[in-house]
Formats: sequence, C-alpha cells, structure tokens
Amino acid sequence: MAGFVISIPLFLTEKHPCSYLDGKNAQPAFVHPAFGMTAAIYSELIKQGFRRSGDEVYSPHCPDCSACIPARLSVREFLPSRSQKRCMQKNSHTQVAVKPPVFNKGHYEMFLRYQTTRHQDGSMAKSGKKDYINFLKSNWCDTHFVEFSINGELAAIAVVDDLGDSLSAVYTFFDPKFSAYGLGVYAVLWQIEWAKTLQRDYLYLGFWIKQCRKMSYKNNYQPLQILKDKQWITAEPSTVL
Repeated sequence: MAGFVISIPLFLTEKHPCSYLDGKNAQPAFVHPAFGMTAAIYSELIKQGFRRSGDEVYSPHCPDCSACIPARLSVREFLPSRSQKRCMQKNSHTQVAVKPPVFNKGHYEMFLRYQTTRHQDGSMAKSGKKDYINFLKSNWCDTHFVEFSINGELAAIAVVDDLGDSLSAVYTFFDPKFSAYGLGVYAVLWQIEWAKTLQRDYLYLGFWIKQCRKMSYKNNYQPLQILKDKQWITAEPSTVL
C-alpha cells in the first residue's frame, strides 16, 4: 500500500441509540458498499480505527461522544497477568481446531445460547441463520472460525481475521455450560500465541470503552495500545483519557 493514495467513500448513518452506553446516540461512518473492499485495504483501515461487521467496514463518528477507543496488542510485548496464567492452566487440555468460515449448525445453536444467556436484550439473540453468518464472515477477508473443545465437546468459537501483518479478534462466543473455564479470556490468549506463531505483529481487539463493562475488559491485556489523536500509543487507557 506504500506510495498509493486511495479515495474511500464514506457515508454517515442516521443517529440511533448506542448499543454500549445508555442515553447516548451512535452515528458510525461506513465505507460505501459500492467500494471494492479488499483484505489489503482493510489491513490499512484497521490501523486507522476501522472495524468490520460482516462485509461492512465502519468507524465511530459520533458528534457528542468519543468513548470508543480502538485497541490492539503488540503480541511480542504482551505480559500475561496472574489470573491470565491461571486461565491458561485451566485450559491446558482444551483442544483447538482452526476451521473455515462456513455455516455450521452446532456453531449457530451455541451462538444463540450464548446470546440468550449473556445478551438477552440484544437483537442478536433472535438472529436467523443468514443474519448470523453474515455478521461473522466476510467475502473479502481471510477469516477463520477457531473451535475450542473441552472433553470432546464444542465449548467456544473465536472468529479471527488474518490481515497479513496482524490478526483481528472479530467475535467470540461460548456455551454457557463452560463459563467456569474463562473461555473469553482464553480465546484472546490463544490468539496472541497464534499471532506469534504466524509472525504477526498485532492482535486488534476492537473498541475499548471505559464506561462499558462489556468493552472495558480489554484493559486487562497489557501493555495495551490505543489509538489517540491518530497515533497508536502504549499506555493504560485509564491514565490517558
């Protein structure tokens, strides 16, 4: 991409209630669907704070709020905490298999159980089969569905994009019956190690939101890098915001 300038058309959505912060409105800017998105272009956009949802690529552009802070980890600098080391030990016998991003009935049913248990009020709890797979996969990205199994039983799925120089953690869900294993944490830890194996530099974690418990957990992975004033800096978000 070096030496090339690409004009990317964006459009603003109408304001709508924020999914993360009560009383706030969201207004993301989306890359126009007519634009020919590629994995190489997205790899550059994610460095500028964009994310994907299915084939759609967007960035927060809320006029009255700047709570969504892009976050990533330099995988070679990551230092696990004591609790994260305990999580790795607890999952020492968890089996992992990297699969293609295709619809799987068992994955889908577990996704619905997860949504019903963890996000009862969210719209995804009623996702149809097409909605589910279109939310997670992309037609232009190198995406993997990583299966985590415990005692031979499917326990969790991590959806991961390989962007060439980095990995992006798209979404993770697990069977509520395995909640005690901390599979959300373990999925991130596994992706960090996988990124090292693939010689990728970063693991992108999406948006860190200080005021939202579901999004603030990313501060548990240190040293965390955040995008502030168009620059990636290494710091604890609580000390710089």
